[in-house]
Amino acid sequence: MQYDEVYRSFRWDVPEFFNFSVDVIDRLARDRGRTALYWEDDAGHEGRYTFWDFSVQSSRFANALRGLGVRRGDPVIVMLPRIPQWFVAYLGALKAGAIAIPCTASLRTKDIRYRVQHSGARVLITAPENVAEVDAARAECADLRVLIVVGGKVAGWRSWDETLAAASPVWHAEPTRSDAPAICFYTSGTTKEPKAVLHTHAYTHAHRVTGRYWLDLRPDELHWTTSDTGWAKAAYGVLFGPWNHGSAVLMYCGRFEPEREMRLLEKYEVNTFCAPPTEYRLLVKEDLSRFHFPKLRHCTAAGEPLNAEVIHTWKEAFDLTIHDGYGQTESIILVANQPGMLVRPGSMGKSVPGHVVSVVNEDAVEVAAGETGEVAVRGRPPSLFREYWKDPQATAACFDGDCYRTGDSAYRDADGYFWFVGRADDVIISAGYRIGPFEVESALLEHAAVVESAVVASPHPDRGAIVKAFVKLRPGTAGTPELIKELQDHVKRVTAPYKYPREIEFVDELPKTVSGKIRRVELRQREAARKRAAGH
Repeated sequence: MQYDEVYRSFRWDVPEFFNFSVDVIDRLARDRGRTALYWEDDAGHEGRYTFWDFSVQSSRFANALRGLGVRRGDPVIVMLPRIPQWFVAYLGALKAGAIAIPCTASLRTKDIRYRVQHSGARVLITAPENVAEVDAARAECADLRVLIVVGGKVAGWRSWDETLAAASPVWHAEPTRSDAPAICFYTSGTTKEPKAVLHTHAYTHAHRVTGRYWLDLRPDELHWTTSDTGWAKAAYGVLFGPWNHGSAVLMYCGRFEPEREMRLLEKYEVNTFCAPPTEYRLLVKEDLSRFHFPKLRHCTAAGEPLNAEVIHTWKEAFDLTIHDGYGQTESIILVANQPGMLVRPGSMGKSVPGHVVSVVNEDAVEVAAGETGEVAVRGRPPSLFREYWKDPQATAACFDGDCYRTGDSAYRDADGYFWFVGRADDVIISAGYRIGPFEVESALLEHAAVVESAVVASPHPDRGAIVKAFVKLRPGTAGTPELIKELQDHVKRVTAPYKYPREIEFVDELPKTVSGKIRRVELRQREAARKRAAGH
């Protein structure tokens, strides 16, 4: 069918009761030999896992959680790298009816403390390399009583292997309402602590749309999304999107290296591939004539706008068009260049079936074609988040009647294609990561030499943008290269390392409004002009 026909005829079919771990994974596990995951790390270790493996192990973990006193609606933090146990912990928490809180394994003590205190989590699962950061946060986290370490044994922590071994592999399923809370993602904000985006079990079902109408998944193929396990992108590309369609997935646990990524695409004969634009920008700098992907048939990108030049280069090399898409932590994919659709390089594409997406003005009225406004979603589709957890004011602020305002600006052309313009707030998107300026500024202010700082996005040819900090120092302090390095290391220590400012500029004063608020927009404009003048 053509796009217009598919879009008009689409209807949501989320059942009243639905639990992804039971209704999808346990069903797929009936074929005990059906592959779910191919896994490899940077040391060359490999593994193959079936849906039956994940069904049994997630049942064990769900039973273990019940034995530890976890009940429906209780938060469970899963802070693991790209390892198979991440799937087990995630699926087990969902199976038990708990609220799974996936977090990137690069969080620091301050980040962990906030998430534990805000959520009230009693259980946290992590790897040995994160134990020290968690232990440092425990003193101020009275509710956190159950700590489970995956790999090895640590004093004061439960062993993952022993915990699962002692639990039953048989889960006696209880019906789970699809509108019950299931997952909470913590996402960066600009002036406050990270927001807690709460999704229901219906969200996990809604990712069937992501898999079908954007990733173009098939049950007998292999999909690879190169996402960190702490982000919502892992939900659509690593877990719920592919496995809703019975597709096997590839997971690589290691640092991004263009050559290695291309060789993995070859080695595993990946059929469908999704990566952030930052990775594509670096991949196309390789000698693409050295690589051959006879089984690769569909490519996607999301997380930030994708350069048209990259799309052209990839197409010339592999005769494959990268299908850019747009979504948020608060939703599944909302706008995309969908399979079979004519792709207009640089565009986000058109509204995904099941979503009425428009561009509106400050009164939530749709603007004319070509006019810039705010991206908005009408109605409350099951793909949209339930609320900002424990923050009714923030929830109310982004809903205008039946209109959810995304906070992103764009325009729509006469043919219905959306074109991204920028963030309506100050969140920085660097290499696919969302970084709140407030978090970095707060970290900088903890340093004795800093009086004030402002953090903005600075255009970058490979990463899309980098974190740039404008810093006002205490009187008598010299702004030296050594101090820049010291401040960068300081930020890495007190918050997640990917948030550190890759550029720091010392200033005498920061531009402010009459009410004393820092004008980040002025700094962004100044930075963009400087990069243009330098030819970047």
